[in-house]
Amino acid sequence: MKLMLNNPGYEKAQELLLMAVKPVKMEAVPLSQCCGRILAQVLIAQENVPAFDRSAYDGYALRAEDTASASKGSPVTLQILEEISAGLTPTQNVVAGTAIKVLTGAPIPEGADVVVMYEKTNFTEKTVKLFSPLKAGDNVVRMGEDVQKGTLLAQSGTVIDPGLAGTLAAQGVVMPLVYKIPRVAILSTGSELVEADIVPEEGKIRNSNRYMLESALRQLGCEPVNLGIAGDSVMEISALLNKGLAGCDALITTGGVSVGDYDLVPAAMEESGIEVLFRGVDMKPGMACAYGTKDGKLICGLSGNPASSLTNYYAVLLPALRKLTGRRVYLSQEVQVTLSNGFSKKSPKTRFLRGMLELKNGVVCMEVPKAQGNVVLSSSIGCNVMAVVPEGSGSLDAGTVLKGFLL
Repeated sequence: MKLMLNNPGYEKAQELLLMAVKPVKMEAVPLSQCCGRILAQVLIAQENVPAFDRSAYDGYALRAEDTASASKGSPVTLQILEEISAGLTPTQNVVAGTAIKVLTGAPIPEGADVVVMYEKTNFTEKTVKLFSPLKAGDNVVRMGEDVQKGTLLAQSGTVIDPGLAGTLAAQGVVMPLVYKIPRVAILSTGSELVEADIVPEEGKIRNSNRYMLESALRQLGCEPVNLGIAGDSVMEISALLNKGLAGCDALITTGGVSVGDYDLVPAAMEESGIEVLFRGVDMKPGMACAYGTKDGKLICGLSGNPASSLTNYYAVLLPALRKLTGRRVYLSQEVQVTLSNGFSKKSPKTRFLRGMLELKNGVVCMEVPKAQGNVVLSSSIGCNVMAVVPEGSGSLDAGTVLKGFLL
């Protein structure tokens, strides 16, 4: 059995979890259902897009050299051979003294090398007059101008956004290979908890952690699976851990991971045969936690304090869950932030401050909500960034520059 670590730094904790996690399996899914899914194949263009030279505008396709002498005083007149709309192909070639009427998206006829827009000509059904010289290639969308055959379009692990969905369709890929949606179980522990739709009796509290984590998991592209509430019993917690691991790809618990008499999740993990990787992380908030694995699945024991568990989720767990989904990029995007307002507390441990980004005079600033306590969840509403306060820091003034990461 591996030696369990106690209170590693958050970056070491991230590293341990990333080493323990592998992406979920793959499946082929209809493209129309793939928005937000994670591509599980390398996409190399098999076709040029567009597949042929085509007109960028409604107008006339002709030879640029035929317009060399054109002017307002001495226009050039060309004979119109035919009209080509998008979806049709020319039946004639453009030769000296001729033009073919083309609509937007129509193929460029053989012999033509330029398109002139309608509004820059005078025309009848049979002829078109031009009043200035044209440059070969103007208003022609070249074959492969969007995508050239053989181009690497996307790596495995890329999120399918609207641009990638359209690019897949343009390549004829209508059943792309994607990673399956990970199922992540959520187990809330604590005899003091009741469901959110219950009016709590004295001494009871509503289970807000479940809904907080369900929202975070859905935002990531996971399917949360609610295991309910376990009381303060090792056997009850262990039974639900086993149930969750039987049908899910990972499991998150809340509560019961500190060092009190009723903090029973680590003991329940041991009862279920879970190998604990580490207990606690040297950070604040979110220090109390217990992480382990069983049969290649990650078990994440977070604090029962909502703000603490959410901070640990973002600072420690999120990269591993990104890897589980199949994403190529695991770590959160770092950003340098300038505090818009100060923070008065000292930070003997590495501290995470949640906040909201704002741009002030070209500087990326972070507004820090005043309430940052372990149990204060409401101040996380609308937050989109966390700043990392180095261990041993004193109070922070407005204007302090910190490393941060986007949520």
